[in-house]
Amino acid sequence: MSPEETPTPVDPVEGAGKVAEPVAKRRGWAIDTEPLKNKAFRRLFGGIAATMLGQQMTLVAVPYQVFKVTHSSLLVGVTSMVALIPLIVFGLLGGAIADAMDRRRLMLITSAGSAVTSALLAVQAALPGDGNLVVLWVLTACVSGFAAVNQPTRGAVIPALVGPAGVPGANALSMTVRQAGVIVGPLIAGVLIGTGSLFLCYTVDALGFLVALLLLRGLPALPPGHDAGPLRLGAAVRGVWDGFTFLRTQPVLLMTFVVDICAMLFAWPQAVFPELSATRFAGSENALGWLFAGISIGALLMGLTSGWVSRVDRQGAVVLGAIVAWGLAIIGFGFAPALWLAVFCLAVAGAADMVSAVLRTSMLQLAAPEDMRGRMQGVFIVVVAGGPRLGDLRAGALASATSVGVAMVSGGVIVVLAMVLFAFLVPSFWYFRASRSAR
Repeated sequence: MSPEETPTPVDPVEGAGKVAEPVAKRRGWAIDTEPLKNKAFRRLFGGIAATMLGQQMTLVAVPYQVFKVTHSSLLVGVTSMVALIPLIVFGLLGGAIADAMDRRRLMLITSAGSAVTSALLAVQAALPGDGNLVVLWVLTACVSGFAAVNQPTRGAVIPALVGPAGVPGANALSMTVRQAGVIVGPLIAGVLIGTGSLFLCYTVDALGFLVALLLLRGLPALPPGHDAGPLRLGAAVRGVWDGFTFLRTQPVLLMTFVVDICAMLFAWPQAVFPELSATRFAGSENALGWLFAGISIGALLMGLTSGWVSRVDRQGAVVLGAIVAWGLAIIGFGFAPALWLAVFCLAVAGAADMVSAVLRTSMLQLAAPEDMRGRMQGVFIVVVAGGPRLGDLRAGALASATSVGVAMVSGGVIVVLAMVLFAFLVPSFWYFRASRSAR
C-alpha cells in the first residue's frame, strides 16, 4: 500500500470518531512544522527535546570517564559493547511489549528508569576518585536498556498522532531537535569536563527525564493495535520472532537496516575522539566537545532545510547516495590535520546521515501495520544504536593496533564500495519509489 493510500489513523487526542488531519505536502526547503499543530505530538516532541541535551552530555561524559580511568581507546570501544547487549535484548523485547500494552504507560516507566539511572551516574561522579570501571559499565548497561524500550515506543506512536502524510515531517522535527542537543550537549559537556564537573553532566540528564515525565503524563492512552494479545514474556519473545518473519518478506525494508549497519560498523568515528583530543588536536581548545558535536552540526543544518526530503520519490537511491557521501566524509576526517577540517568533514557526514535516517525511518513506519509497528521500531533502534557501538569496537581496536587515520580511512573506503555493490546486487532497493511502495 502506498503512503497516499494508507488509511489515516484515529487521533487519540481529538477523541473517538475523529481522525488526524492529513498534513499537506510543502514545497519549500524549510523544515516542515505542520506536525507541531497536533497537541499530542507537541507533548511527545517536547519530551524528546527535554532529554536530548542531558543524554548527549552523558554520551560524552561516560567515554571520557572510561578513558580517564583506563587510558585505553580499546576499553572505550568495549564500553559501547557493554551498552550493546541490553540494547539488543530490550530493544527487540521492548518493541514487542510496545505492541502489547499501552504505549503512554510504557514511555512513562522507561523515562522514570532513565531519570534514576542518570541520577546514580551523578552520584558516582561526585564520589572521590576518577570512578570505577565496573560501576560505569553497569550503569551504562541500564541507560541502554531503558533507552532501548523507550525509543521504539516513541517511534511507534508517531503515525497514530500525525497521520501518514505527517510522518516524514514529524521524523525530521524529532531528528533535528536531537541533533541540536548533540551539538550543544557535547560542547557544554566539554566545558564542564574541562572544569572537573562530570557531576553536572549527569545531573542535567536526570532533570531532562523528569521534565519529559511531566509532559508525557498529559498524553492520552495509546493502546496497541487491535490484534495485540496479552502481555506475557513468552508472547513478547514470540512477537520478536513474528517481527523478523514479517521483515523477511519485505526485502526493501530489510535493506534499510543492512546499509545502515554497514555505514556504522565500518565508519563510525566516535571511539577515537578522546584519543584525537589528547594527541593530534591537543593544542585546540575544547577539541573533545567539537569532535562530538561535529556530526550533529551537519545533521542540524540539513534538518533545518529538510522540507525537500518528504518529496523524495526515489528513496532507495537517495539513501545509497547519502551513505556514499558519509563514507567519503569519513575518509576526509581520517586525513584531516586540523580540528576545523575534521569538524567540517564530520558535519558533511552528519548531513548525509540525516537524509538517510529520515527516509529510512519514514519507509519503515509507513510500511509496517499498526500491530507490528513497535517490533519494527525495535529492530530499527537495535540497528541504529547497535551499529555505532559495533563501529566503536572496530574503530577503537584498529586505532589501537595501527592508527586513527588507518581506522577511519579504511572504513570509509569499505562503505563507499559496499554501497556501489548493493546498488548492483539489490536493484529493487536502488529503484524503489515511495509512490509505488506496497505494504
